[in-house]
Amino acid sequence: MNQKIYNHLQQLHKEGKKAFAVLLDPDKIGDKAQLLNLIRLGLENRIDYFFVGGSLLTQNNLHQIITWIRENCEIPILLFPGNTMQIDLRADGILFISLISGRNPDLLIGQHVLAAPILKRSHLEVIPTGYMIIDGGKPTSVSYMSQTQPMPADKPPLAASTAVAGEMLGLKLIYMDAGSGAAQCISPKMINVVKKSINLPLIIGGGINTAKKAQLALEAGADIIVVGNGIEKNPGLLVDIAAQVHACNAAIKLES
Repeated sequence: MNQKIYNHLQQLHKEGKKAFAVLLDPDKIGDKAQLLNLIRLGLENRIDYFFVGGSLLTQNNLHQIITWIRENCEIPILLFPGNTMQIDLRADGILFISLISGRNPDLLIGQHVLAAPILKRSHLEVIPTGYMIIDGGKPTSVSYMSQTQPMPADKPPLAASTAVAGEMLGLKLIYMDAGSGAAQCISPKMINVVKKSINLPLIIGGGINTAKKAQLALEAGADIIVVGNGIEKNPGLLVDIAAQVHACNAAIKLES
């Protein structure tokens, strides 16, 4: 199976470089003009990925969103599915998410069994991903829809042990998420403790609504920053965070 995207992530991880993914929730894309503006900003600011998906899709427009992205740019598209209905074969790959912070068997393995035959026959690059919901200070859609409790924000060792278990189980990425619109993002301390505990690319999302918060997450050890809700409210945030990621990579290049 194609491993182009994951190989790129591994290379970035090996070199200590960072990546920026913009999360698009199809339910929150108002119209084509809004999406085209985000694509334009993504191209101008050299973002690395579009993640597409949400906790609940009510507009039946996933295929249309991915088609518009595909027609207007070559930025890789990774599905970030809330359930097995959120699969579209026009994407480049899928984060095959196992919710390792919870104890809901349907999201640990159940829905994966349903999706596996479809994904096996597809061209999609399947990337096994350990997904961890971290308390972001207020209830979020992902916690409600997954019927799980978020991990305590002040328990870095618990998060680290969970991430290590995911790595030992053979997962290829660890994704820590405070949830869309979180009141607070994941603390640099927690990011750093988890980063030091695993040898996998680490994705951080949720509550990153300023360039400073992105900087702190990157400095703490995030390999990939994911921002969605903040950019929906303020598209200019994409520009600011992209600049932060590029500055971080430029500094790493100078050091090497």
